[in-house]
Amino acid sequence: MTVPQHRRPGPGRRPRRDRHGRGLRGRLVPATVPLSRTKAEIFDDLVLDTVETLERRFAKELAGVEFAVEDVPPDLNVYDSDVLEDGEVPLARLLPGRPGRQEVPPRIVLYRRPLEFRAMDREDLADLVHDVIIEQVANLLGVDPDELA
Repeated sequence: MTVPQHRRPGPGRRPRRDRHGRGLRGRLVPATVPLSRTKAEIFDDLVLDTVETLERRFAKELAGVEFAVEDVPPDLNVYDSDVLEDGEVPLARLLPGRPGRQEVPPRIVLYRRPLEFRAMDREDLADLVHDVIIEQVANLLGVDPDELA
């Protein structure tokens, strides 16, 4: 099938319609409206906000600590004492570091889905994430959570 002369794009010209005749696709949202963010991105931002605040105040103590987010906790029959639970559902876990030749830094893991499930709205989720991180950092540093908050 040949394309008629008047429909062929010339040099520097782009076709006006796609092969289905719908035309060119534009932006998904207007330039003045911010693109939507996923729940995971919003959750990561909440964690990052709390961690950055803590790191400003306790830079030396938290220098080697890693913070991570996982969607759901691993499926285990029994959880260790390093797991913060609500009922029987883990919300976060503190993995203490191992010194030595193959040094492993301490790591605090938050479980996104169980925390989101317990929050009524975004503000409630922000408070819950903050409280869980404060509690895990307090356990790591061996201090009372009220001293960190």
